[in-house]
Amino acid sequence: MKVNVQSVNFNADRKLIDFLQTKMDKLETFYDKVISSDVYLKVENTSSKENKIVEIKLNVPGDKFMVKKQCKSFEEAIDSSCSSLERKLIKRKEKLRVQA
Repeated sequence: MKVNVQSVNFNADRKLIDFLQTKMDKLETFYDKVISSDVYLKVENTSSKENKIVEIKLNVPGDKFMVKKQCKSFEEAIDSSCSSLERKLIKRKEKLRVQA
């Protein structure tokens, strides 16, 4: 799957991008028709510890899924984003199976 990563207000290191890529590749096991995804990694300038934001836009034929999570670390935010995308993809696959 093609993953476009954009980091806002900081430079993402290779390890973080590799972690993101492996998580996104796992999504294809649940729904194999994923076209591409756009990932935005942002750091908010606030005093709270939960200032890391991950936004993922997932493009599938005929639809788009958008997930936004804010956590203490990017890894935690990516994890929770991918798990909610996983649920959405499974739900879509079930709908398509019922319609067929």
